[in-house]
Amino acid sequence: MSEAMNQQDAINASKQAVGDGFSVASMRYASDMTWKAVEAVAREIRPGMRESEAVARCKEVLAELGMDRIWHPILIRFGENTLKTFKQASTVDPQLGEDDIFFVDLGAVWDRHEGDAGATFVTGDDAEMRACADAAKVVFDEVAHHWRTTGAGGKDLYRYAAQRAEAHGWRLNVDIKGHRISDFPHAIYKAGNLGDFEACPSAGLWILEIQLAHPTRPFGSFYEDLLA
Repeated sequence: MSEAMNQQDAINASKQAVGDGFSVASMRYASDMTWKAVEAVAREIRPGMRESEAVARCKEVLAELGMDRIWHPILIRFGENTLKTFKQASTVDPQLGEDDIFFVDLGAVWDRHEGDAGATFVTGDDAEMRACADAAKVVFDEVAHHWRTTGAGGKDLYRYAAQRAEAHGWRLNVDIKGHRISDFPHAIYKAGNLGDFEACPSAGLWILEIQLAHPTRPFGSFYEDLLA
C-alpha cells in the first residue's frame, strides 16, 4: 500500500473518531429522543402559528423531555422557507396556512450524546405538498439502503441521492450534504460534510440529510436521520 493511501486512511479514521465516553447505546437513545421531540413538536404546530411561535414551543418541549442541551439551533420552516438551507435565514416570520407544508430539524444532546433528526409535515389536503413531504423520506430510505448494500462512500451516496430525487420528479438541494455526530461535541473531529467524505461512513456516526425542491412550485421538503 502506498504512503498516500496510508495517509488517506489515517485522515478518514480521524474523521470517524469518537471520545472516551462514546456509547453506541447512548447514540441510539439520543436518536430516539430527538425523534420523539420532532414528533411532539410537529403535533403542536397548527395553522395560524408563526415560525417564531413554533420555535418557542419547541424549546419548551425539549426541556420537558429532559434534554441536556441544544447543540445546533432549532430549525422550523414554514411554506416557502422549506427551500432555505440550514444557514439561510427565514424570510420574515411566516404564518402557517390551512394548506401548507413545514419541517422540523432538531439537534439536541441526550446522555452526553448528540441526536439529530428532521422531517416534513403538511396541513390540509394539497396533494403535491404531501407527495413532496413523503418523497424526502423515500429518497432517504433508498440512499440508506444503497449505503448498507454497497458500502458506498459519502460522495457516491449524494450522487445517488440526486439520481433518485430526479427519478421521483424532484430536485435535490446539492448544498445539503450531511455531517458527523458523536458524543458531544463532535466538532472537535473536523470531519466535514458526509457528501465530501470519500470513504464508506461508519454506522452510528453520520447524519444523512435529504432536502428536495418542487420542480415548479415554491416549496420543498427535508428529512434527516442517523445512518445506522
